[in-house]
Amino acid sequence: MIKVLIADNHPIVRLGVKEVLSRQPDFDVIADVATTSELFETLKKVSPDVVMLEMDIPEINGIATLRKIKDEFPNTKVLMFSGQSEDVYALSTIRAGAFGYLSKSADIDYIMSALRKVAEGNMFITNELAQRLAFDEGTQKPRRFFRKLSTREVEVLKLLASGKRNKEVAEGLNLNEKTVSTYKARLMRKLNVDNLVDLLQQAKALELY
Repeated sequence: MIKVLIADNHPIVRLGVKEVLSRQPDFDVIADVATTSELFETLKKVSPDVVMLEMDIPEINGIATLRKIKDEFPNTKVLMFSGQSEDVYALSTIRAGAFGYLSKSADIDYIMSALRKVAEGNMFITNELAQRLAFDEGTQKPRRFFRKLSTREVEVLKLLASGKRNKEVAEGLNLNEKTVSTYKARLMRKLNVDNLVDLLQQAKALELY
C-alpha cells in the first residue's frame, strides 16, 4: 500500500485527488493539509511514502518547503504537483531534491503512474518535459540562459518578476536585503542585461510571471 500525503491549499484539489486515489487498491491517502505549518506538524506524526506538494502552498514557497522536508525528513519522497510552468520549475525542484514534477493538467493515469514510480524511489518526469529537455538549446535561448541559474536565483527572479520589492523578496526567502541585491546583480550578469526592466522582460521570456 502506497501512503500518500497531499499538501495543497485548494480544497477541491485535495478532495479530487483523494477521490481518485481511493478507487485504487494500492493507495492510501493518510493525510491532507493546506499549509506548510500543517504539513510539518503532520510529518511529525505520520510517515508517508510520497508527499504531493503544491508549488505555491501558503506560508513558505514550494522549493523552500521541499528543502526543509529533505533536511528534517530525509527519507520522505516528494512529488511536486503544480499549475506552474513545468519546463521552468521542474528542473529547479528536482535540483532541490524532488523526485518528480507533475503538472495539474496531467491525466489521471499520469498522476497514479508518477506516485507509483516515486514511491519505488525512482524519478518521474512527463514525456513532454523529456522531449523539451532533449531540444537543441540553440532554438531556446531563454532556456539556455535559465540553465545557468541556481535554484535560489530562480526563486529570487520569480519573486522580482511578480512585482515584489527587495525587502519583500528577502522576507519571503529568509534572506537579508543586501543578499537579495547581490542575487539581483548576479541575475543581470547571467541573463546578459544591465537594468531591472530588461531583467523582468527576461523573466517573462522564461515564463516567470
